[in-house]
Amino acid sequence: MNIIIIGATSGIGRALAKELASSGSLVGVTGRRLELLESLQQEISSPCYTSQFDVSNVEQSVSAFNELVSAMGTVDAVVINAGFGSIDEKLPLSQEMQTVSVNVAGFTTIANLAYKYFQEQGSGHIIGISSVAAVRGGPFMSYNASKAYVSSYLEGLACRKECRSGAITVTDVRPGFVDTPMAQGEGVFWVASPEKAAKQIYAAIRKKKRIVYITKRWRLIAAIIKLLPFCLYKRIIS
Repeated sequence: MNIIIIGATSGIGRALAKELASSGSLVGVTGRRLELLESLQQEISSPCYTSQFDVSNVEQSVSAFNELVSAMGTVDAVVINAGFGSIDEKLPLSQEMQTVSVNVAGFTTIANLAYKYFQEQGSGHIIGISSVAAVRGGPFMSYNASKAYVSSYLEGLACRKECRSGAITVTDVRPGFVDTPMAQGEGVFWVASPEKAAKQIYAAIRKKKRIVYITKRWRLIAAIIKLLPFCLYKRIIS
């Protein structure tokens, strides 16, 4: 399998790139930080393509994505993992807007490019890394809202004709807490390592799952969150 991972310099993306490469896949990895891309390339013993760009820059993303696809020859799957979230209680506008730029505009750019590429190719698999936070709003508003957008967009893709026919597969990955800078502070529980998350994501890709929670127990939490009346939910979440 030839697979591109958008946002592979750290956390889940980096661990997934290693997991896929060790399983025999040809991987293409992207990220903003060149030194981290180069170190990842050195850690992967098999051939690995790299492309440095910032998904919040739409024009740069379009050019770099198409060049990476061309360099790899053919692509079977695209994982859209690039994301941003701030846990600053002061809610600086700059970080709110960066969250939207990366998680909404950047995600949309890559999802659109991948879908059109697979549509022309006649097959492919789009994997979006959303979050359990997509289920409802939360005190870090832009993050929850942007992840809800990701899940909704993926569901919309799954409704399109090529996806309904099975030519294109769409997978919505919804992690709970994973050991990254975002999973900090009080109330953090069931924290998975990036490596464990990567193994479960790879299994979901192989099985062509529609929606998968990482780790699996977060499906229960998501179901409970959906059912809670708002007056109770806001007391718990805050």
